[in-house]
Amino acid sequence: MIFKDLEPKNVFQNFKEISNIPRCSLEEKQISDYLVQWANERNLEVIQDEWWNVIIKKSGSPGREDEEPVILQGHMDMVCEKRPESDHDFSKDPILWDIKEDWIYAKDTTLGADNGIAVAMIMAVLESEDISHPPLEALITSDEESGMTGALKVNPKLFKSKRLINLDSEEEGVACVACAGGENDYVLFKKDIIKRRYPKTYELKISGLKGGHSGMDIHKGLGNANKLLGRALYRFSKEFSFELLHIEGGAKPNAIPRDATAYIGVKEEDIKEMQRLVVILGGEFTKEFAFSDPRVKLSFEEMVDDGRLAFTDESRDAFISYLMLVPNGVQSYSQKMNGLVETSTNIGVIEDNKDEVVFTSALRSSVESHIEYMSNIHEVLARSLGGRFEGKGRYPSWEFRHKSPLRDVAVKSYKEYANEELQLESIHAGLECALFDQRFQDLDMISIGPNIKGAHSPDERLSISSTKKVYEFFIKILENI
Repeated sequence: MIFKDLEPKNVFQNFKEISNIPRCSLEEKQISDYLVQWANERNLEVIQDEWWNVIIKKSGSPGREDEEPVILQGHMDMVCEKRPESDHDFSKDPILWDIKEDWIYAKDTTLGADNGIAVAMIMAVLESEDISHPPLEALITSDEESGMTGALKVNPKLFKSKRLINLDSEEEGVACVACAGGENDYVLFKKDIIKRRYPKTYELKISGLKGGHSGMDIHKGLGNANKLLGRALYRFSKEFSFELLHIEGGAKPNAIPRDATAYIGVKEEDIKEMQRLVVILGGEFTKEFAFSDPRVKLSFEEMVDDGRLAFTDESRDAFISYLMLVPNGVQSYSQKMNGLVETSTNIGVIEDNKDEVVFTSALRSSVESHIEYMSNIHEVLARSLGGRFEGKGRYPSWEFRHKSPLRDVAVKSYKEYANEELQLESIHAGLECALFDQRFQDLDMISIGPNIKGAHSPDERLSISSTKKVYEFFIKILENI
């Protein structure tokens, strides 16, 4: 299949245009300006706020002008992740597509279907002249992926509607009706450095992991490169004396890290035994992740000494201890909904900055007190190991609403369209619906979306056939609402 054959044409054409515009989280000015220009060219009412949120309004279709409006909502930013060998520059390069059978991939980067396909669907509805719909208030938010800033800052007074259709879900035939809350926790250690003692420099690296969404994929048993690097360094520390020169891993708190690296200074006489240990550890990791992450790799390669200093032994041991002790993965399952992850944490990023080494974890839970508890654990670990703690970006959960006319319309519409029952679920991921639920008065909401796999990783892919079905279901809701 080639691009010109994709259906619905207007949806995929819009998505293609969006893919040509840089839109990493916190860098959304270009895509925000593009949406404003796009709306102006179609004589649609448009508002752009200081946070780069874009609101586009359209009157109801003939005969429906006086009906209650509905908010159509998605986010403009994307998680910008790429494979280590890629030279893609997200600040200027377009996202290149690769179409294989029913799936659209990107070439060595994230695709940005999360949540570009929502924006494309909303644009298609706004520019259509033959879809029956009530007055529309489209809200395209900024910075969903790193802090939900757009949803947090948008002015509720700009909207008349009391119902909202979010298009940020990732499974056809399912409507999300509740979601987890969370926050990002930062543990920071001051960099204490000394002169090198050992002459040889080696890179110890974890690679080959799948990565994935730290909420939607957290239950799949995927390898976390930062945790595995901590395990490898701890085993090294039990058998050898070495210097830690540099440590880094992951790219985004809300992505399960695929790669992590440490530069270490070693004694020449220890190298052979270190290589032996790497083979042993690599075998252990491969066996542990044989089904969930079979391409995991531990490598140990000599590097050219670039003159960098070493961390003190105390700092080295604190970093290793933190990685060994920090909670990661599923912490509890819901007692209300069978199989639903209730609480999790993901040690997503290690940054070796100028003055500090920073460890960042993404917490998620549908129970507010569990978020506080996990945050407290990170704070206690930080203090006990000589670091400091910062919790940022707390966002609430979206609780299930027992009475929802919009949900009833969605269930009815899906039955009419697909002759199947629409599944209703709560997800272990943060949706902007949670902030809208908190900030807007009495807002009735659902979230839907097409099949997207591997979001937040270079394996991200979007189903073409599912996009068509969900778009047609979306239109059916607008007809029936």
